[in-house]
Amino acid sequence: MVQQFGAIATLDRLLAGDVADPVLRAAVAARTRTVDARRAAEIAMRRADRSGIRLVTPSDSDWPTSLDDLATTDVATLGVSRRDVMPPLCLWVRGAWSLGDAVTRSVALVGARAATDYGIRISTDLAFGLAERGWTVTSGGAHGVDAAAHRGALTVPGGRTVAVLAGGLDRPYPAGNAALFDLIADRGLLVSEWPVGAEPLRHRFLLRNRIVAAVTAGTVVVEAAPRSGTSTMLGCALDLQRPAMIVPGSVESVLSQGCHVLLRRYSATRLVTSVDDVLEDIGQPAV
Repeated sequence: MVQQFGAIATLDRLLAGDVADPVLRAAVAARTRTVDARRAAEIAMRRADRSGIRLVTPSDSDWPTSLDDLATTDVATLGVSRRDVMPPLCLWVRGAWSLGDAVTRSVALVGARAATDYGIRISTDLAFGLAERGWTVTSGGAHGVDAAAHRGALTVPGGRTVAVLAGGLDRPYPAGNAALFDLIADRGLLVSEWPVGAEPLRHRFLLRNRIVAAVTAGTVVVEAAPRSGTSTMLGCALDLQRPAMIVPGSVESVLSQGCHVLLRRYSATRLVTSVDDVLEDIGQPAV
């Protein structure tokens, strides 16, 4: 409906019950019996303002237009429903940079939470090298590879990084990375499609992955166990026909088994071992 009529007209129709789908109409009626949608929005905006969080919508100049690719993506490898990979209706942002500018030259660097020393070192080095060459490093703010990628980018003077979170930006998760999130907000951006106060529920992490893949020029996976959620991120990059890159590891490491399985399963994936490899695969050879 939003794609066809726009967000404002869709909201008006939903609240008026002007919806052909009886399941959707019933769901809206159930929600609005206990929640005044417009009042809830006003409260969320006030809370966001107090926390230095702003709202970015598709009509704003700094909206990443690459997110619109999600509306037409063939979800062949994601294993999720069409509805779950539609573009977000809006994004909540903390940080001074323009969101569109920050992700125009951006690479996703993701991987295992329980990363090994090898995974931390490789993630840090790749992020440092990308930031040094003027690329924004985008990840999910988790422990392990994600945090190493953010820190690696922040080590570079003027280096930028973006963390896409799975809950409200006023409830940073994991809490152990709260200090890191403050640094990211100072030097880059914190982003979420969920309003202030929203809990980082499990399914929201999978939904978050599509945003990371869509706003970046390519995705690099460093360490992933078998059946890792990181495979969803890589699958989204493949569906979007963006470069899907994997760093190999030891055949004896459980945290590299997932990477090696992905390399074997998807012929479009590329093996990378350096920043130069990454830049070549996204069509930006090192100079």
